[in-house]
Amino acid sequence: MSADIQEIQSDLRAARIDGWLFYDFRGRDPIAQNILDLPEGMRTRRWFYFVPAKGTPKKLVHRIETQSLAALAGETLYYAAQDELRKNLKKMFGRAKNVAMQYSPKNAIPYVAMVDAGTIELVRSCGPRVVSSADLVQKYEACWSAEQLEGHLAAGVAIDRIVRDAFQLAAKSVREKKTLTEFDLKNWILKEFDAAGIWTEEGPDIAVNAHASDPHYGPTAESASPIREGDLLLMDVWGKKKAPGSVYYDITWMGYLGAKVPEEFAKVFGLVREARDTATGLIRRHIAAGKPLQGWQVDKAARRVIEKAGYGKYFFHRTGHSIGERVHGNGANMDGLETHDVRHLIPHTCNSVEPGIYLPEFGVRSEVNVYIGDGEARVTGAVQNEILALLA
Repeated sequence: MSADIQEIQSDLRAARIDGWLFYDFRGRDPIAQNILDLPEGMRTRRWFYFVPAKGTPKKLVHRIETQSLAALAGETLYYAAQDELRKNLKKMFGRAKNVAMQYSPKNAIPYVAMVDAGTIELVRSCGPRVVSSADLVQKYEACWSAEQLEGHLAAGVAIDRIVRDAFQLAAKSVREKKTLTEFDLKNWILKEFDAAGIWTEEGPDIAVNAHASDPHYGPTAESASPIREGDLLLMDVWGKKKAPGSVYYDITWMGYLGAKVPEEFAKVFGLVREARDTATGLIRRHIAAGKPLQGWQVDKAARRVIEKAGYGKYFFHRTGHSIGERVHGNGANMDGLETHDVRHLIPHTCNSVEPGIYLPEFGVRSEVNVYIGDGEARVTGAVQNEILALLA
């Protein structure tokens, strides 16, 4: 989503930040290009674009690429020599004391840490303190329109149905003693996606037993196991409508190829379910009360449930991720493990909540999507409360 300059300035004033400095060198910062909606063009030299909280934006470009930021509003400054770059960079800032950039202290949020350390040092040498643009970025990179939410919900209806049918196909194949591998089931789902107008850039991940202990296992013709009676079957399925600007729906469900789910599987799933519901409940309460909530706090709430039960070392990924036009979006992640995500959960964004326990013999995960509206948060699709007994 591209941004309106006046809207950016309003957000800067609300955040008490004096300005936002966009910088790029040879396409290293796609965030800057996306937010500014830069057209294609020759940009082989460093460029800077400073949006102050008040006043006119300023551009700093190389003298041999004077038109590189011509599409953007504001006054243009030029440089060729290094001294001229430093002089005009300092001039851009005026009296600004703090400046946001695509930077994260100690690389705590690598998804927005696009600016190299040397450039951060250069900016600091000109006077301003550099702060992270992480919360600003997600407003322009992660917020959904009403049409995108509608498409997400429509994709969810189709994907929920396809997943139910995929479980039934696995059960039917076992009953009829027909060979069906993880890879076969993956390809069947992709054909159903195509027929339903759903698209995915990769996946789905279909895994039985120990394969489900690998959170990113993706079956191939060579690696796939046959799906047999007594198997625990995990399906991690994501997709979106075949339309420009569509956003993803991303879920994980579990089934057992038998008449009764073994106690060990049911126990582990119960813990995962409790962690999932603890996280979604925390989100709902905070959003309804208007209380700020950061991504790492959601992760901590879910992780505490699993750690308390003694399975902490078997939950080795974040609790959830931002969802957008790509399945892993650029908003706050539910993460206090891999990173320390201090971004706030803001209106019109969506996240997965997907705790898991991955034992050597089998893995269990349950995943839902949580959409944050204006004053309320909700799970957008069906919710699994127990492992499906597929041969009952």
